[in-house]
Amino acid sequence: MSYRAPVAELAFTLRHVAGLEAVLAAGKSDLTPEDARVVLEEAGRLAGSVLAPLNRVGDRHGTPLDDGTVTTPPGWREAYRTFAEGGWNGLSAPESHGGQGLPLLLNAACTEIWNGANLAFSLCPLLTAGGIEALEKHGSEALKAAYLDKLVSGEWTATMNLTEPQAGSDLALLRTRAEPNGDGSYRITGAKIYITYGEHDLTDNIVHLVLARLKDAPAGTRGISLFLVPKVLPDGSRNDLRCSGIEHKLGIHASPTCSMAFGDQGGATGWLIGEENRGLACMFTMMNNARLNVGLQGVAVAEAATQKALAYAQERRQGKAPGAEAGGGASPIIEHSDVQRMLLTMKATTAAARGICYLTAAALDAARGPEGQAALDRASLLTPVAKAFSTDIANEATSLGVQVHGGMGFVEEAGAAQYMRDARILAIYEGTNGIQALDLVGRKLPLNGGATVRAQIAAMREVAESVLKDGHPGFGHTAARLRAAIESLDRATSFALRALGSNRPEEALAGATPYLRLFGLAQGGACLARAALAASAALRAGETDPAHAGRIALARFFAENLATAAGGLEQTVLDGGGFVQDAKLALAG
Repeated sequence: MSYRAPVAELAFTLRHVAGLEAVLAAGKSDLTPEDARVVLEEAGRLAGSVLAPLNRVGDRHGTPLDDGTVTTPPGWREAYRTFAEGGWNGLSAPESHGGQGLPLLLNAACTEIWNGANLAFSLCPLLTAGGIEALEKHGSEALKAAYLDKLVSGEWTATMNLTEPQAGSDLALLRTRAEPNGDGSYRITGAKIYITYGEHDLTDNIVHLVLARLKDAPAGTRGISLFLVPKVLPDGSRNDLRCSGIEHKLGIHASPTCSMAFGDQGGATGWLIGEENRGLACMFTMMNNARLNVGLQGVAVAEAATQKALAYAQERRQGKAPGAEAGGGASPIIEHSDVQRMLLTMKATTAAARGICYLTAAALDAARGPEGQAALDRASLLTPVAKAFSTDIANEATSLGVQVHGGMGFVEEAGAAQYMRDARILAIYEGTNGIQALDLVGRKLPLNGGATVRAQIAAMREVAESVLKDGHPGFGHTAARLRAAIESLDRATSFALRALGSNRPEEALAGATPYLRLFGLAQGGACLARAALAASAALRAGETDPAHAGRIALARFFAENLATAAGGLEQTVLDGGGFVQDAKLALAG
């Protein structure tokens, strides 16, 4: 079974969880929710007819490197041309540079669709989107004039060059050098690794955004600058850079992960983006965009794995389910309670992660309007949760997908294994999920003296109270279980803020990962409950869509079966500081 974009569910989540109408009103957009649905339908058609059929092709073919040239899989170039000509590359890019200027929220739903159909292919436009944002916000007018239109159109693509062989997540250890040429350009020398689509045959030019250090720059991250270093220079000549190797990876085989060498012949030519020694601030624009998009990748792969597992469970017959009528053949395995539990877990956690990611995108849209900084702070709070919770869910859901398939899941022919392999990188790149947890607790909780996180928790409480008042019998214990999870989050938040404020950060940071999971369960449960409340209202209004009852049931399953882990996570956060000393003892020798 090939991926099919769940357009109805995406459109419902945009409206009733993320608040699409409010986003459109704040942005003074002429777009209507019905227009947004049409965009999703068109994106779904392209994903289903062009991108999804190439997913297995790309996984088997890979991206061979020969004499510095990377060849993408069969059909890739034609698919990319179709994608770019359709205007999808610039969906949310500024209209002044050829983009469509649509809300980030709508772009988020399309990003999910592309990645659900073909994760490896979609990594290329994902990186370009980040490059567009960084250049648009920080580049000089000359650089924008030379490069932005072609990036927006998809005629050229962009990359992000951070990591070096000796420096993983610690950017303070970067050694790549930049020296001024005296004409406004710089000579770049050094090596980078793990560069997604650092070399390919989809476009004639690739625009590399490279972190490098100027001579006599301050030590550490304060001395890093950002440079635009194109594969092809403005005069048409080839720049002094090359792909020196391709990584052989567990997954995303069709996405070339390159080692890049700059300056074999004396130095690659580049131009400064932003100010000298302020490159990290510029790059964080690109990284924050990418972190939300990686969260959406997690949602996408989890959705694709869920679709495949559900289809298999409906077709595969084995044994008799308890309560089945005597006689006849074996039952479809979807009638077995444990298979139902696995499928519901996949579907519920995927929908919860989707809600969190869409809320984050909506906050970024709101930050452009009257709400301004308050919305940007909310987006900053939610971004590490969107990235880490969603990609953890991707790993869990794809693993369950293999389990639903049984022995066939371990066989590549079934296709479930590829989702599991592809998903594994998502919790690692763009800042490991451990780093996201440290960022959430150490930097984002203290925003505005804790007022931002308190407001978010208050909004979750309002949802739980609305469920309690709704009275639909299908909610069961949803309100009580969700409220308990939210109160666990509130107490854990108070503990972390006290520890940070008392100069005992290690006590808070030791429990950062379970805290992020707790936040994801509470916020994800609130997202599902918001969808369920809208479904309940629709049923009272006389709508007969069977999906509404399913949304209520899914929120209940999440609250009664998954959010119940919140109490244990709370205790882990409260007691987590002690593990640091215990770890030293337990791991010694």
